[in-house]
This record gives sequence, structure tokens and C-alpha cells, in this order.
Amino acid sequence: MRPDSTEHVIAHIRERIARRELRPGDRLPPERDLAVQLGVSRPTVRAGLRALAAMGVIESRHGSGTYIPEGPPRLGSEPLSFLAALHGFTRDEMYEARRVLEVSAAGLAAERATHEDLAGIAEEVASLFAAMHDPIEFLVHDIRFHRAVAAAAHNPIVASLVEMISALYYERRRETAALATDRNLHDAAEMHRRIYQAVRSRNVEQARELMNEHLLHSAAFQAEEPQPPPAPRAPKPGARKRPAAH
Repeated sequence: MRPDSTEHVIAHIRERIARRELRPGDRLPPERDLAVQLGVSRPTVRAGLRALAAMGVIESRHGSGTYIPEGPPRLGSEPLSFLAALHGFTRDEMYEARRVLEVSAAGLAAERATHEDLAGIAEEVASLFAAMHDPIEFLVHDIRFHRAVAAAAHNPIVASLVEMISALYYERRRETAALATDRNLHDAAEMHRRIYQAVRSRNVEQARELMNEHLLHSAAFQAEEPQPPPAPRAPKPGARKRPAAH
């Protein structure tokens, strides 16, 4: 590894975290101090910090500095977005992946949710019912509900994976959210309420069953929605337009 390289900066921060010299909530030294410590240029430090920020390892706070983020780890959705574009992830595959993760997360949440977790989930349920007139706002609270349930499972790996997949789902769904019918939004809000009640009552099996049922129904509802017309293709270079019929 070259001393003046981005990888050198990343390795230094990784080692400090591994040695517990940097913990969640800690502030990193300023760029100029890191450059002196590592014997590298400030642009190299800056590039290394950008790479770490993209991985969710650090976060910049305007006017304050760079910190190790607190709370559950966050995995950026950008790599998954590239894979989705490359391999053409289907809606069915997306929902299948969500069921693999979120059904188990709902069961764990029923076992482990704290009073604070339950309050956060309940707030999102109330927001869903209040947002049924606005499909995009409904989608935002839908995503937050599922993240809140995953966070209540108190497994940071599961919570991070659900957050990453839900970010990709949001990017796709916001383009078609307006196609959802009033009936589908009402049914979805009601199902979220039932999942919350199962988690609150510590009914593990019911929480799992309801989450699975909800995701299956959501996939079926979206399959029934009218699809927007395909975007017109650009004409090939050199192609001649046909004369209009008279």
C-alpha cells in the first residue's frame, strides 16, 4: 500500500475503530491533523474520508466536524442500486428479499421491542392513516414503519439490511406510488396497525404471519395497478422520419 493513498487513510481509521480508539459518537481529528499523523496530503485525507462516508462509517456535520455515527450502522443503497440496474431486479425478487428479512424481524421485534420502540412504530401507524390522501407521504411513513420494526428487532445487521433494501424500494416505488388506489392504501394502513398490535402484544407468530401476509398482499396490489406507458424511444442515428399521412 502506498503511504500517500486513499487506502492508507481508510486502513488507519479502520484500525482505530478495531482497537476501540474510535467509538460511535466520537469526533475525528481535523483533516490537517490526520494529514500530519499519516504523512499524506490533505486531498488524500479528504478522498479517504469521502470513501468512508459513502460506506456509512463516518458522517460530516456542517460546522462541527466529522464523526463516527451513533445508532445502528447504515449501509448505503448505491451499490445495491447499481446491481439492480445491472441485473434488472424484478418487483417479485424485491418483495421476496423483503419477506426473507422482515418476517423474521417482525418476530424478533415482538420479543425485544422496548416502550420507546413501540411508541415509534405507533407514531408511524398514525401517520399512515393521516397520509392516505397523499400517496408519496404515505410511502415515506410506510418505509419508516418497516425500518422502525426492524430497529425494534435489536439486531444491527438486520436493521441495516432492511434500511438498505427499503431505500432501494423507495427509489423505485416513488415513481409509481400515485397509482395506488384508496382501497389499497386503506388496507395497507390497516395491516400495519395489525402488525403493530401483534408486536405490542408480544405475539411472535402472529407478528411474523401478518408481516408475511402484508408483503404478499402489497406485491399483489402493485401487480394489479395500471402500468404507466413506456417512455418513447429516441430515434436511431440517421433514421429518417416517415412523412405524415394526409
